[in-house]
Amino acid sequence: MTTKTLADTPKTLAEKPTGPLSGIRILDLTSVVNGAYGTQILADQGADVIKLEDPGGHRGDGGDIMRWGGQVPEGCERGMGPIFVTINRNKRSILLDMRDPKSKATVEKLIKWADVFAASVRYDGLKRIGLGYEDVAAIKPEIIYVHAAGYGSDGPYAGEPAYDDLIQAASGFSDVLPRTDGNPTPRILPTLVADKVSGLFLSQAVTAALFHRERTGEGQFVEVPMFECMTSFLLVEHLFGNTFEPPTGQWGYTRVVNPNRKPFKTQDGYIGLLPYTDKQWDQFFEVAGMTDSIAKDPRFADYFTRSQHISELYGLVEIAAATKTTQEWLDVLKPLSIPVVKANRLDELPDDPHLQAVDFFQMYRHPDLGLYRQMKPPVTFSKTPSNIRMHPPKMGEHTDEVLAEILADLGAD
Repeated sequence: MTTKTLADTPKTLAEKPTGPLSGIRILDLTSVVNGAYGTQILADQGADVIKLEDPGGHRGDGGDIMRWGGQVPEGCERGMGPIFVTINRNKRSILLDMRDPKSKATVEKLIKWADVFAASVRYDGLKRIGLGYEDVAAIKPEIIYVHAAGYGSDGPYAGEPAYDDLIQAASGFSDVLPRTDGNPTPRILPTLVADKVSGLFLSQAVTAALFHRERTGEGQFVEVPMFECMTSFLLVEHLFGNTFEPPTGQWGYTRVVNPNRKPFKTQDGYIGLLPYTDKQWDQFFEVAGMTDSIAKDPRFADYFTRSQHISELYGLVEIAAATKTTQEWLDVLKPLSIPVVKANRLDELPDDPHLQAVDFFQMYRHPDLGLYRQMKPPVTFSKTPSNIRMHPPKMGEHTDEVLAEILADLGAD
């Protein structure tokens, strides 16, 4: 990371929400990554997200468990771990012991105050503490109640614990690499893809349910099951030949489950490269000096035949890529509109010229943590822009503030 990036002037927090969900209140009982990522998207888009955290009392220090993972800056109190900081901005945290009967009246007021009730606790646990959908809807019938479940409630896995590792295994994600490289051992992708994709499904489902309520006045129960979401997400392309009955081919999209689909090594680095049309393939091999060996090869005559021999085609691309430097490839292919990009390492991302131009990485100064880096909301709204207006909260930081607002809005009843 460059000195320039480290020395960026800290951004000033926005004064008020400007996003399309400004005015929507979300009572957020989610935690870890799945639900918390989804509710942060909604918070960035303007929603007032009240993160209800429990003090715990068993092992650990209570609150969202992601508070306690990873190192905090030297000299800072624990409880603001790096992943928590990344997916909990724009939220207010209140601390309530959900097992204490004295908290029941406060929770009921929070429900009356909210537009959306979001939870990722197992549903049987929610029902045990009187927070199933029927309980919440009895307090506020028009509430949008969204449950981030592991598995759909109609199936035999309903109620079983679900984490990213388990869902990658169950959904077929762990079978993708074996179909690519021939090693039969199932493997988990090294990213929390199940949590994050399910969070995206959750945020979209909330906005759709809010739209329905805007038109009809009706609240509803929304279930977002990780297993079904991830299986659906994976099989968009990998159902492939099994789309039809009888099947017309294999499971797994052939272009994708291909060991040669990868960044290609150049003389001094790597590039991502994907000629796609007939013209682009002809131009690429012409630039690579391989026209004579490719032009008359029937395996690569058109899109259909190329797709049948994609591994061999990508093998030729690998040979060609090694003949020039990364910059030479960029200079020659970009004017031809052939899709090409420099392959970044993680630590090169802050120096990427496009990410710098769009101000993707933004520095803020937290009163307790000091400087910390955020990624700006990636979706652009021309009329109702998302913004960053609050630091990730300390546990229970806003308890008194939120309860005072409820009292002012709802009175003492």
